[in-house]
Order: sequence, then structure tokens, then C-alpha cells
Amino acid sequence: MTAEYKVNGAVAVITLTNPPVNGLGHSTRAGIVDGMKKALADDAVKAIVITGAGKAFSGGADIREFNKPEAFAEPTLHSVIRVVESSEKPVVAAIHSVAMGGGLELALGCHYRVAVPGAQIALPEVKLGILPGAGGTQRLPRVVGLEMALNMIVSGTPVMSEKLAKTKLFDQMIDGDLMEGAIAFANRVADARPLPKVRDIKIDYPNYEGFLQFSRNTVKAMAGPYPAPLKCVEAVAAAVTQKFDEGIKTERELFLELVQTPESKSLRHAFFAERAASKIPDVPADTPMREIKSAAVIGAGTMGGGIAMNFANAGIPVKILEMKQEALDRGLATIRKNYENTMKKGKLTQEKFDQRLGLITSTLNYEDIGQADIVVEAVFEEMGVKETVFKRLDEVMKPGAILASNTSTLNVDKIASFTKRPQDVIGLHFFSPANVMRLLEIVRGEKTGKDVLATSMALSKKIKKVGVVSGVCDGFIGNRMIEQYSRQAGFLLEEGCTPEQVDKAVEKFGFAMGPFRMGDLAGNDIGWAIRKRRYVEKPDITYSKTADLLCEMGRYGQKTSAGWYDYKPGDRKPYPSQLVNDMIIKHSADLGIERRKISDEEIVERLVFALVNEGAKILEEGIALRASDIDMVYLTGYGFPVFRGGPMFYADTVGLPNVVMAMEKYARGRHGEAWKPAPLLARLAAEGKTFN
Repeated sequence: MTAEYKVNGAVAVITLTNPPVNGLGHSTRAGIVDGMKKALADDAVKAIVITGAGKAFSGGADIREFNKPEAFAEPTLHSVIRVVESSEKPVVAAIHSVAMGGGLELALGCHYRVAVPGAQIALPEVKLGILPGAGGTQRLPRVVGLEMALNMIVSGTPVMSEKLAKTKLFDQMIDGDLMEGAIAFANRVADARPLPKVRDIKIDYPNYEGFLQFSRNTVKAMAGPYPAPLKCVEAVAAAVTQKFDEGIKTERELFLELVQTPESKSLRHAFFAERAASKIPDVPADTPMREIKSAAVIGAGTMGGGIAMNFANAGIPVKILEMKQEALDRGLATIRKNYENTMKKGKLTQEKFDQRLGLITSTLNYEDIGQADIVVEAVFEEMGVKETVFKRLDEVMKPGAILASNTSTLNVDKIASFTKRPQDVIGLHFFSPANVMRLLEIVRGEKTGKDVLATSMALSKKIKKVGVVSGVCDGFIGNRMIEQYSRQAGFLLEEGCTPEQVDKAVEKFGFAMGPFRMGDLAGNDIGWAIRKRRYVEKPDITYSKTADLLCEMGRYGQKTSAGWYDYKPGDRKPYPSQLVNDMIIKHSADLGIERRKISDEEIVERLVFALVNEGAKILEEGIALRASDIDMVYLTGYGFPVFRGGPMFYADTVGLPNVVMAMEKYARGRHGEAWKPAPLLARLAAEGKTFN
């Protein structure tokens, strides 16, 4: 069992020992009940303390048991809390570090709670599209008050223990050794009777009806497509309006209702997908890693500056290399401005501002970066430029330094071949703006060392990115798929859509930004350069010429104040462009296409299923390790709606046979060759299986 039992004088101590966060898995739950039985049967024991070993009291449910029979096996958490709460001897929760979810619910079932300052207290279930299911919505309002509890449960945000010190949640804050203090407290209350129970506390809140209605209105306006926040309000309302046992029943009904929602299933999928992404099958967890104490970045442009900020934010000194002083000055000024804007928003202190800027230095000489542990190039996306840079890095970088390319499409193996140390070369594809976007595509070359791969994955966590491993192919995972998405967007323009209609349809579906707004933000000239390369390398692939015609008009996007949309000085809002719409209509006429009315449903299906089909090819080729990795790329790098779980998970929820049926329908239209189902997709659909 993952719960230890020891006796210290007249106090029994039950310690949860299920690292890393003492998740309340079946073994741990059984261990708590077993420990309680031993303590209750021992006449020498007068009180009981429950605590957690290591870095947490308890982080709640054991995620390794999700969707497995063990999660529902007796004793359930409800049963454990019932045993604790009904104990004839006082039970004290000794809280440190983390008490979240089921861990906090367990503590609320104890008669007393003591804590050290600095512990994170939370009921974060709403972030998984559910609500606390073991009494949290009923007990927390009784100890911290209706307003505080509602805020904590609806937001899921942790609150530090010292901020709750004066509430009924904690009976004592302990400044010294937690266990010494907890055992001393247990001895003091050993003979106290009757034993206090949170369930017996009456919630006293004048005009609670008005407050709850105000909360419903506020949460409904802010919750968007997520049903859980509003259900959280209803569960907390039951704590005020119903008797405790009835409130527990209401909480359970709402919990079970939410568990079945597609939004919760998607959020839970994303939660597990993020954790799975860091696991690389042939790279063991104990793979030795290289030390990263300093970094260098080649290029001070938007991407290079953003990458440098990531290192500085993580406390890693970074040196930026540029060819010209004016480019360096411009890049450093942009970095300073970004930090100043963050400071104005109250998200950065002056001390942190000074510290981070102090970690960023600059140079015009390659020799000055030679001792860095890792160097990331962020230069122009052209193989000849990359060759020049990597040959120079091979000359100046110390042995064992990691040489990383920020390329978004180019062959990492080819780049590695420019050096005499291909084992040290890896792709680290950041997404713009690099200091904001969470995704980091880690591109594994044929000769990339396992230690380099393990180090890069650990670094992604240190700089607060979601690292996803990709094999080498043109565009890797994200950009290879987005090309098919963009092709369909272009074809839709030729057939009858406007950029605004396409963008609105996918934004209504939940995307953060439609394809044409995204193009204007990134720069339409970037896609143009890639297409020019494709015309030579892959002449059999067809594209709509509308994007080329747009670039020939000099409309590169926001940076030229004109793209698919018009932009006003100092205003990033897109305004539909009559000039562009006229160009699109003329192009349709030149092609002899009779424009037609296209539904939002068709727009969404064609864009999303194009992603899915290419994702299936990527999966089958082994470019992505798992379908959920593809989902993580799109959830964290491309604005795919989280409440839909990513393109591959969304396809699973629609049903793969339905996806294939839709593709067969679109194959009968223009550019039907684009709709041939990937072999993996066709096979899974025929077998009634799913990607995930």
C-alpha cells in the first residue's frame, strides 16, 4: 500500500507515499482506511494525523488510474472520507506544499486541519471540465465562506495557505516543523468532544439568493462553450439551499453529468496528452542529460528576440548574435519594450524586469558565443543561409554544445550534414510570438543523440513550453498539416467564399483565428516563399493562385497594413477589403468557376478534415509518436479549440466513418484528388476504431 502507518506516543500518523504528488489511487485509499482501522483498534492511540510524504500533502486523484476500474474500486474517496469523518478519535490533516482536488476534499473530511505557510490550496477540477466530486463544493463554502469558495471552485486557481489562515479551513498555522506541530496539536485535541465536522457548519450569508443569481449571470457570460463553471455555481448553491446529504447528492449528479460532456472529455484528453508528449519510447527517463547553463541565439528579429526571452525568463543567460549593429539594437529595443508592456500590466516586477534584461547580452562575433551550452539559430528560412550559419557554428562552438535550428519546414538532417557533429544537431521549432506561444516542436534528426533529445525535452519544460517530438519531413507536424488546411481555404475562395466568411466560420467553431487572419498576422510572404519552393519540388500539388495574386499586390499582411484585410494605422482590427474581394471574384471568373453559396458546415469540415487526413499520414509514417501529440501541436501552437480536444480527437468524436464519408463527398467536387483518405484513416474507419 502507498500509505505508511506509524505511532508516535499517543498519536498515529498515516503518511501518503504515492509520488510525485501522493495521488489518491486505490492503493493509497486502501492504505488510509487500513491505517484508520489500526488506529481505532489501538487503545493507546488517542488521535490520528494524516499527512503526505515528499512534495505534497496530496494533489488529488491519481491520474494513472483515470478511465480504469481501479478509479471506482472500493474504498472510493467518498468511502475514505466517510471513515475519517466518522472516526471516534480526532483526525488532523497536516498540510504542506500542495492540497488540491481530492487531497483538499480529504482534508475537509478531517476534524481538524493544520498547515504551513506556502501550501497551494485548490479545487481545480473545473479545468478538466468537471467539478469536485467528493464533497468539495459542499464543505469548502462552510469553512472559507460562500464567496471565497465559489471563486476558488469556478476558477480552479490555487490560493496560498496563509491567505486562508483566518478562515475555518485551518485550525492552526505552523511556522516550524510541520509534523512536530501537528503531533503537538493532535495531543492537545485528543480528548476534545464532540469532534467538529465541517458538514455541521451552517453557512451564514445574508441575501445569498441575490449573490448566487449575480454569480450565475457573471459566470454564464464568461464561461463560453464550457458547461462546468455554471454547474459549479449550482453545486455551491446546493450547499446553501439544501441539507448536507442532499447537497452531496446534487454535487454527485452534476459531476456525473459533466463527466459525459464532450467538453470534459476533450479537456481530459488534452490533460493526458500534454503529459504523454514528454515520453519518448526509446529514450528512457534516466537518460543522462547535458547541462544547460548558458545559451546563444543567432538572429535578433522577432523570432530570435522571443527565443532569447524564453531563456532569460527561465534564468538562463543568453547572448544574441547579429551581423549588423542596427539589427541588434532594433532587436534589443523590441525585447525591452515587450518586458515593459508586461510590467505595465502588473505581471512583472521591476526587480524581475532588471534581472531578465541583465541576462540578455549581445555580440557581432561568432567567437563570443563559443562557450554556450546550446545555440538556436533563428535566421532566414532558406537552406543556403542555414548552411552558412551551421558551418560557422561547427567551427566555433565548444564540444558537447547543442546546435539547434528554429527551421519551420527545412530538412534537419540536411542541416546536420553541414557539421561534423550531427549527433549534436536538433530542430527546436518555436512558434511566433516565441515568448508567448506554448508549443515547441522538437525535431529529431536521424543522427540526433538521445541525450540531446532528452535534454531538449527537459529544457522545454524549464522554459515553460509543451515539447512535442516530430520526425523529419517537410513542415514537420504542424506546418505540414496547416498546408492542407490553407489549400482548402484557398479553394473555398475560388468556389464562392470571402476571407471574412471562412474566418468567421472557423472562429465560430472555436479556432482562435481563421486562416486568413492568421496569414495576415504571420506574413503572407512567408507562405508565398514556401509555395514557390513547392512549385519546383512538388509540381503535382495544386494551390489556389489567390494567395500569390495577393502577394503580387504587395499585400503581405499587418506589417504592410494590407493583406487579406485592410488595416488602419495603429489598429490591428481586420477590415474586409473590397479590393481583395474583387480580385477573388475576378480570379474565379478567369478560371471559369461559377461561384456558389457555401455553408459554414462545409467550410469547417473541409478545413478540419484536411488537417485530420494529413495527420493520419504523419502518424502512419512515424513522424508523430502518437495521435495525441498531433492534438497537442494544434492545441498549443495553432489555436485549435481546447474544448474540442485537437483535430485527431475531434475526428474520433465525430466518428472516423463519418469523416471518411464527408471526404468521399468532397472528392466529387473540384480538386477531388486532395480528398483521398490516408490509408490509416481508411483502415481505422473500416474497423470502427479511433486514433486515440
